[in-house]
Amino acid sequence: MHSMAPQSRDGRPRALSGAQPSADSYHLGNYFGAFKQWVTLQEEFDAFYFIPDLHAITVEYDPALLRERTYVAAAQMIAAGVDPGRSALFVQSHVPEHAQLAWVLGSITGFGEASRMTQFKDKSVKGGQDSSSVGLFTYPILMAADILIYQADKVPVGEDQRQHIELTRNLAQRFNHRFGETFTVPEPHIVKSAAKIYDLQDPTAKMSGSSQSHAGVVDLTDTPQQVAKKFRSAVTDSGTEISFDPQGKPGISNLLTIYSALTDRPIADIVTEFQGQQYGHLKVAIADLTADFVGAFGDRTRQLLDDRSELDRILADGAARAREVAVPTLELVYERSGFVTP
Repeated sequence: MHSMAPQSRDGRPRALSGAQPSADSYHLGNYFGAFKQWVTLQEEFDAFYFIPDLHAITVEYDPALLRERTYVAAAQMIAAGVDPGRSALFVQSHVPEHAQLAWVLGSITGFGEASRMTQFKDKSVKGGQDSSSVGLFTYPILMAADILIYQADKVPVGEDQRQHIELTRNLAQRFNHRFGETFTVPEPHIVKSAAKIYDLQDPTAKMSGSSQSHAGVVDLTDTPQQVAKKFRSAVTDSGTEISFDPQGKPGISNLLTIYSALTDRPIADIVTEFQGQQYGHLKVAIADLTADFVGAFGDRTRQLLDDRSELDRILADGAARAREVAVPTLELVYERSGFVTP
């Protein structure tokens, strides 16, 4: 989830994005689908990147594990190239205004409107509605607050989040209509350039930390040996020709996409390079490339995790910078809502 707001300290538009700490490590798909874009966004935007721990508790979880994963998430974001000197990197629960705004927005959200959110329907189908938490139900309202508290202007998101952006826009317009112009109404911006990485065992499914088998998911903490093993057993397609055909050859096309994403080379060049070679050659080449990348990434992550007090300092600094924007927004909302302000 990302968003961008028009005004910032240095006149640049503001970018905001978050990635849930819901696994022990982020994976290759997260890196190319989100983090690589975040690093580029830092160039032209005043960037705010956060770890949505409030969202993470809407399903059953282990507190000690959440705390550890939050640190890992912060370390991996920095290892990916998020620069805490230029961007605010913070934990959602360190900025209480997210939750405070979510309560106000919840009060102008219709019950039917919230129950139509497909993500809630999908997740509650699995465990049955009675076992789903109210937090899971109001999740999209908190997501709207994440965006609106920073007066977001553009929201670059994946296609799966488009419905949540629509809700965010509706809530911003509704509040503005009832209480006066308060929020910037964000526009969705679907990121097209991000490489979509699929599961190595099931190349028709997106690489996901929540997939049943982890054999097709390359974690950013994997050892070079684990990486090599996962690529060796990657599913390939019938035929022998190495060509890019996502419909007819999803397995090989996925490998070519990863190769291209790692090297920043066009897929056509890579196809030419491997012309006449066998699938095995491509697998070995990409396993080596990925093992080098993941190995260096893991080293950097572990180095950062070895100094928790420095990570705490970075996150506290990021939260302070985020609150410079969030506090005035919430004050305005409270005043417009008719609360007696202290």
